[in-house]
Amino acid sequence: MRKPSKLVVPALLAVVVGTVIVTSGCAAWRLGQTRELVDRSEPLQSTPVDAAQRLLIVGDSTGVGTGASAPENSLAGLLAQAFPRLQIDNRAADGALLADVRGQLEAVSGRYDAVLVQAGGNDVIRLRSQDSMGRDMDRVTELARARSDHVLLMPAGNVGHAPFFFAPVSWLMSARARSLHGVVRETAQRRQAVYINLYKDKDQDPFAQQPQLLHASDGLHPSDPGYRIWFDELQQQAQLATLLAPSKAR
Repeated sequence: MRKPSKLVVPALLAVVVGTVIVTSGCAAWRLGQTRELVDRSEPLQSTPVDAAQRLLIVGDSTGVGTGASAPENSLAGLLAQAFPRLQIDNRAADGALLADVRGQLEAVSGRYDAVLVQAGGNDVIRLRSQDSMGRDMDRVTELARARSDHVLLMPAGNVGHAPFFFAPVSWLMSARARSLHGVVRETAQRRQAVYINLYKDKDQDPFAQQPQLLHASDGLHPSDPGYRIWFDELQQQAQLATLLAPSKAR
């Protein structure tokens, strides 16, 4: 039997994913909830008059804070509360792919104390190839490094654990999320960035253990408690207390 071409395989996967999602009982409701959350979402910006540090956030809906009950409860909002003298410029956009994040960075000038990249989940869901994700992540990190010596790469965790997906699609999403995190880890090492690891297996992932609490109403985005967990991971893995200390020289 002749092997399918490289173009046919992703197309077949897309058909499988689409069929399973559309035929699942609550798919239309979930998608409606996602649209409502996107319509309500707004990326938090913070411009304190006595700003001591500058942080740039780029990425997708997780950078926007979609799923949070208010911008103040998003990851950017939690950062603003923890670091009141931190200026936050948030260029993230709902639905952005890694390729779109390149444009977000190219539209920004000047230097920052840190750049936080929250992206990759849409590339996982839309079945983009690992090679494509690798190329785009490398370019994103290169552009981010041109704007700061401190780049934090924080892709979403194990997407397959989101209630939005049902087996066998959830298994595929977990495998693809694992591949994305491998790409991000390797890119961070090569580009001297910091990789924030949110990927966990089911028995260790709080999002799998408490899916209703930690996911928003669409079963895909984090809720307020979900963003709090991400914030705690970011604080610990990136050593934010040191990186964004108010006394740090600009």
